[in-house]
Amino acid sequence: MSVRKLKVVLTRRLPDAVETRMRELFDAELNLKDQPMDRAALQAAVQRAEVLVPTITDVIDADLINGAGDQLKMIANFGAGVDHIDIDAAVARGIIVTNTPGVLTEDTADLAMSLILAVSRRIVEGAQVVAEGRFEGWTPTWMCGRKLWGKRLGIVGMGRIGQALARRARAFGLQVHYHNRKPVSALIEEELGATYWDDLDQMLARMDIVSLNCPATKDTHHLLSAERLARLQPHAILINTARGDLIDEAALSQAVATRSLSGVGLDVFENEPAIHPGLLGHPNVVLLPHLGSATLEARQDMGDRVIANVMTYQNGHRPPDRVIPAML
Repeated sequence: MSVRKLKVVLTRRLPDAVETRMRELFDAELNLKDQPMDRAALQAAVQRAEVLVPTITDVIDADLINGAGDQLKMIANFGAGVDHIDIDAAVARGIIVTNTPGVLTEDTADLAMSLILAVSRRIVEGAQVVAEGRFEGWTPTWMCGRKLWGKRLGIVGMGRIGQALARRARAFGLQVHYHNRKPVSALIEEELGATYWDDLDQMLARMDIVSLNCPATKDTHHLLSAERLARLQPHAILINTARGDLIDEAALSQAVATRSLSGVGLDVFENEPAIHPGLLGHPNVVLLPHLGSATLEARQDMGDRVIANVMTYQNGHRPPDRVIPAML
């Protein structure tokens, strides 16, 4: 006897192997054009899907969820962050929400460390000089950046990615400091040689490099406001590979314009894909197009986690990566 397959709607193109496996296991509807669904398309999708597989480009708000058909039972997010999904509205409707935690930890930490290196050592600026044919030979005083060894790195958010970044930072001789809702275990602190600050403002004022690695929530929106940006030292470097709205981008562009910071490295933006024009065209600002999880391995692993969550639900069990409001 054949088993009925769940109707699963994917909002974006996923790796071929992931899509193929989904077609084998589910009644999977693919997005062959790989264009983000507009509002009307999303509204239509939640009217026919039993499982919706969205990405960060989809706004799954309360209005969309409340307008969904009764058949929608699960939102299996392709990605770790769920700030684009109204979890409370989903729970109220009895809709399970899952994500893909852990699989992009190392890749995002790699990128954060890459941005620290790129900004500190003016790597992008130097590469442009060579590409434009302006390199005229080595001189003792030209293109000097700053060494990393012995500098203080302040990590905001010491979860999986923050800890992975701290391990990389120690290998480069950085002194690790961190701010978190609560201290990590003494064992992890000892391993990382990390110093905990319960007061974010106090930490920011003392760091050479600050990296944002915390989730986007109501409490962390514009965590780095104009007031907090002003607390950073003029030689400080700011890195963000988490979520764009952690920083007041208008205030950051003003800090860049007045040279209140030594450098900035961003992989995410407040109104992505739009970028504040005040951040463009500065040699000490390195901007990347949201590459944090952009490795073949991470995207495959993310897809595999989505499939595992949906399969577990289809088999009548609790999905391993279920997101509940208390977790946020």
